[in-house]
Amino acid sequence: MSKRDPVPPTITMRIIVIDPPAGVRFAVQRGKDGLLVPSGGERDVIAFEFPLRLGTPLPDGSPNMLGEFAQGTPADRFVYLNSGTLAGQHGTNWTRRAKLKIASIPREVVEQALSASGILEARVQGTMRDGGPICASVKPEAVVWRFVQVGG
Repeated sequence: MSKRDPVPPTITMRIIVIDPPAGVRFAVQRGKDGLLVPSGGERDVIAFEFPLRLGTPLPDGSPNMLGEFAQGTPADRFVYLNSGTLAGQHGTNWTRRAKLKIASIPREVVEQALSASGILEARVQGTMRDGGPICASVKPEAVVWRFVQVGG
């Protein structure tokens, strides 16, 4: 018999884009050039859901999220939220990408997601002051992270 490594825990992440600019497509980047289209949404809210694996914690004890949607180095992990041409939309003037920093997720929220059946959710405004889609590194205080219980 061979000894097998334990399966790393998986967390479902949900990104909710609130009040996106009208007519602009959004997608979460998968790997270098893949895209995850919204799992559902209306005009005022767009939602994405995808899995992240939990790797060996970082030296400071912070969670180390892995998977095809996790970008960057272990110390600077993030998720790309693409819009306009970077989300596969042709005929638009928008070409933007926002970084949602995984390191900014409060530890207690990650611990809740690991200890109970639920979703790690991020809520972010989709429109910037210039009227275009969100872009650049999103300030931690501009993202609301929370644990959402699923089922009953």
